[in-house]
Amino acid sequence: MRGSGGWWGRKSTPAKVETYTRWSFHLFAVLYLVSAALPILGELTGPLAGWLLLLVCAHAVMCGVTASRSLDWTRGQREQPLRTLWVLGAFTLAVVVAVIAVAQWGPDDDGLETAAGAVFSTSLIFGAGIGSLGVGGRRRVLALVSGFAAGAVLGGILLGRPLPQALGLGVVVLIAAGFLAFTSTFSVWLLDAVYELAEARDTRARLAVAEERLRFGRDLHDVMGRNLAVIALKSELAVQLARRGREEAVDEMTEVQRIASETQREVRDVVRGYREADLGAELAGAHGVLTAAGIDCAVTGEPAGLPAEVQSALGWVVREATTNVLRHGDAKRCTVAVLMERERVVLTVENDGAPKAPGSGTGGSGLAGLRERLAAVAGTLAAGPASEGVFRVVARVPLEGVS
Repeated sequence: MRGSGGWWGRKSTPAKVETYTRWSFHLFAVLYLVSAALPILGELTGPLAGWLLLLVCAHAVMCGVTASRSLDWTRGQREQPLRTLWVLGAFTLAVVVAVIAVAQWGPDDDGLETAAGAVFSTSLIFGAGIGSLGVGGRRRVLALVSGFAAGAVLGGILLGRPLPQALGLGVVVLIAAGFLAFTSTFSVWLLDAVYELAEARDTRARLAVAEERLRFGRDLHDVMGRNLAVIALKSELAVQLARRGREEAVDEMTEVQRIASETQREVRDVVRGYREADLGAELAGAHGVLTAAGIDCAVTGEPAGLPAEVQSALGWVVREATTNVLRHGDAKRCTVAVLMERERVVLTVENDGAPKAPGSGTGGSGLAGLRERLAAVAGTLAAGPASEGVFRVVARVPLEGVS
């Protein structure tokens, strides 16, 4: 049981939905087997019951194989299983013909007629419903179901049923097979939608990273472009003054040295993210992004009044933690809390659906970078599993001595 839970827990949400969908189709085959086998076992005895039961079992297995291969096709993992669909159609026809033959030339028994009618109708219903998975297209599904319903009417007549009963049997097959086909196609559509949503979430996370890189590039260009232009002009002026033997060349080179040092400091500020330091904006952005990704996000606490350097450091914690929630694990809920505790502020980011990997959350360049930012304001960072499937990031920054 523990191993099974771990196997299921390591799956992503789309993989879980796909597993559930596959097993649902396999259960359709089991339901067909039970629906056809119970009348056989209840009404018949002897070798005839065994042969009919063996035929139904083989047809049920073929239905399960067709469902599995058709689902692989809808997921783009294989070519359309046309040969398998033809085999299923031929197998269904063989079951129907065998049942009609047994009913016509078998023993004169009411139980045989009941069992034959049950096998006849269920084989057509499940053959059409499961076969609709692999045909593709609404018109083809409607044609398949309608064809099986027409076959049910013809088979009912061959079974010796009056025309009204044969038409009624055709209506039953049409409704039941249509419902099963609708359920199958809707399940595939839902599975595709889940995968598309997962891809959209990954794309959103990648876009967030790309946007941050663009912001960093713009900031770096603003700092380096302006200052390097000034350095180039002053260096050129210093060269001209030096050639003329003017003492002002020393002053110009001193100014170049000062601008270079100032540029170095500004670049460090850009790298550390100190130029855009608004914790309130980061909290609002995290709430919006996580909510758009389908994650229930709750933000509590008021960051107003905190020093700029503290807001900057904590804002980066919120940004990095939000990115990790989107890109890792399978979170359904996330809470972000800013709490004032005497002479320090505590930021907590907690989410469920954390990946169950050994040492998760204990390393990585992202957390290492956050620790460096917090260390600049005497803060600390703790990150790791809080409970089963829950990951927590806690940043603590003292306010005493911070201006």
